Amino acid sequence: MEQRSSYSSAGQASVLETNKVLRNTYMLLAMTLTFSAVCAGIAMAMDIPRGMSMIMSLAALVMIFFLNKASESSMGIWFVFAFTGLLGGSLGPMLNHYAGFPGGTELIVQALGSTALVFFGLSGYVLTTKKDFSFMGGFLLVGLIVAVVASIANIFLGIPALSLAVSAAIVFIMSGFILYDTSRIINGGETNYIRATVSMYLNLYNLFTSILHLLGAFNSDD
Repeated sequence: MEQRSSYSSAGQASVLETNKVLRNTYMLLAMTLTFSAVCAGIAMAMDIPRGMSMIMSLAALVMIFFLNKASESSMGIWFVFAFTGLLGGSLGPMLNHYAGFPGGTELIVQALGSTALVFFGLSGYVLTTKKDFSFMGGFLLVGLIVAVVASIANIFLGIPALSLAVSAAIVFIMSGFILYDTSRIINGGETNYIRATVSMYLNLYNLFTSILHLLGAFNSDD
């Protein structure tokens, strides 16, 4: 009887811990997305050049190293904001580019809305069904590597069709990562909300930029 009570208490503690990680992740994600959007707006207003955008992106990559080191302390939160702020600011030139299209503002809003719809839909599905999508990790990683290699190759090849194919692939891969990362949180695979926030932010960042690229390409053909 005591052993059964011990198992029950342990199970309740595990559920409470999981809910805490999930709540903290979504709270920090909402704050960093807002901060990132503000940084993107400032970068657009300042009309920063593409070279500065690239420097900010590289600085964000370097920041990941510090994030991993500080993820177990409160200092990690400051690194998360620095990381997402840099990536948000780096979007300035790209957003200005698409804003210059006919109906460009509506295009950006449509990409944001589509990103939100995918995120809430997939996350809601995992939270409702409690399904374990950990089996997808290997496939998603391989797919991401292929997409990155193809994207780098296309810098030299300059094939529009390949660029669209990579963007479409990234939309599916990031959608898979949203399922995977949400599943890891609710099933106890990820217990650090700072790392979980960074993973989810990157999913949304890449999903948004890829959707915007696709919508921009279709709009330019009209």
